[in-house]
Amino acid sequence: MKFGGISVKDGEGILHSANLVKKFTNGKEIVVVVSAMSGVTDALINAAKKCSSEPSAGYIKLFIAEMMKRHYEAVERAVLNEDIKNRVIHALEKLFDELEKVLLGISYLGELTKRSEDYIISFGERLLAPIFSASLLSIGVDSVALTGCDAGILTDKNYGKAKPLPGVYELIRTRIEPLLKIKKTVPVVTGFIGCADDGSITTLGRGGSDYTATILASALNADEVWLWKEVDGIMTCDPKFVPNAKFIPQISYQEAMELSHFGAKILHPLALIPVMRRNIPVRIKNVFNPDVEGTVICADMKESKDVVKALSLIQKAGIVNVSGAGFDFAEIMAEVFKILSEEKVNVIMVAQSSSELSLSIVVDLKDLEKAYQALRRIENGVIKVSKMENVSVIGAVGAGMAGTPGVAGRIFSALGKNKINVVMISQSCSEYNVSFVVKSEDGIDAVRIVHDEFGLNN
Repeated sequence: MKFGGISVKDGEGILHSANLVKKFTNGKEIVVVVSAMSGVTDALINAAKKCSSEPSAGYIKLFIAEMMKRHYEAVERAVLNEDIKNRVIHALEKLFDELEKVLLGISYLGELTKRSEDYIISFGERLLAPIFSASLLSIGVDSVALTGCDAGILTDKNYGKAKPLPGVYELIRTRIEPLLKIKKTVPVVTGFIGCADDGSITTLGRGGSDYTATILASALNADEVWLWKEVDGIMTCDPKFVPNAKFIPQISYQEAMELSHFGAKILHPLALIPVMRRNIPVRIKNVFNPDVEGTVICADMKESKDVVKALSLIQKAGIVNVSGAGFDFAEIMAEVFKILSEEKVNVIMVAQSSSELSLSIVVDLKDLEKAYQALRRIENGVIKVSKMENVSVIGAVGAGMAGTPGVAGRIFSALGKNKINVVMISQSCSEYNVSFVVKSEDGIDAVRIVHDEFGLNN
């Protein structure tokens, strides 16, 4: 059994991906997980925000017309049977009518809640799943489209970053297994979305289709998960930063999780957690080059000569510093992270001075001002809060770093020789990761220097 996290740009991409699914259906049980068409989620977010701030029925009509045009053109190219084409267009019409009513409601209220935003952006996947399923049907593959809720993905109500509820795996199994084993059909499930126990739609966070695929895979004890991307697999660094980056054939769960946390866009940060519990391999494959084996992410690692296996770079970040003297530092730390959690600020990296008088916290640049203003509540004349804008975070990852002396020394020596100042340093106890912060203008140079230092281009 294999699962795919498939994202497409147009009708040709849908048909191409449907033919890929058909190629692998022979004798196999397959569940397909789909993302919205490229750019649709961003368009939905922008429309929701515009409707809440600038009410306009005319804008909504135009937006719906543009979305309909794009999706109907996709149907025209992806679905080869006229009867099936008519059925899917009828289903899409109902969804577009629903979307228009929701946007009008937001416009009348002049308010966009996180719950409403999740509902609106779910339409990207909810529109794509029936088109993909129809494309499969039109080329002779029996299929049914399901929402995440239909598939049993029940979550908490943390809209925007929902998490599956305990016991969800059994529910998924009872809903999906009969489709695979009795009806012998290919379920096409909306990635990225689930629902709360009251039926409200939730989302798992951007890139959450990977997460959906691994949740389903764990529930069904799949043999392997295939995540279809536009690259041959995981590279030693993003080629747009390091043009001579090389392909990595195999990487451990822990290494892949470290890379995703520190900015590698190829994988959702939580996607590996469901499959680790069952030791299910995840394979990154290229939808445009399907014969390439891709990168396998798994628990069992072959011997590697690479001490540092890969590098990641977060280009736009900021630092909030909490400093002072004469206070209970553990108590202040607890308060700091409680505030950041309440404000839904994602913490990338933390460092504490040895004197316990300073705590530095790296956050996404878009969250910096919110984090800074929220933490200023704990200022009292002794405790001070400051911020630093425009920094980049580099993460050096590799299982071979554990027990290998001098790795950090080589990194910072190489940076020093090239006159790059390191603003902040952090190393996990697992020794799988050394991360550091530099000024934004030095980020790309820093990652290239470390890449060359460890011979990752050879």
